[in-house]
Amino acid sequence: MPASQDIQGIIRRVAEIIIDELKLEDVTAETFSPDMDLVDELGIDSMDLATIALVLQDEYRVTIDEDDYPKLKTIRLISEYIKDKLPVRH
Repeated sequence: MPASQDIQGIIRRVAEIIIDELKLEDVTAETFSPDMDLVDELGIDSMDLATIALVLQDEYRVTIDEDDYPKLKTIRLISEYIKDKLPVRH
């Protein structure tokens, strides 16, 4: 499981995964706006989102319900969704 469980760490990792999976050029995790609409502004489709969801499920060991995909429009929303699903550490 990734070491960084704070929201900023999750946002950065989600951005890295999206950049890698979609083979985005000219963008880095630092320059990728966490509030950019992935569908409207980046043009990802449902197949891209499904692929990203599978990678995130493996990375964080969480389940992302297919019914929730339409809600996961930005890196920030995806990251908050994942953070809410992570087990609480004591």
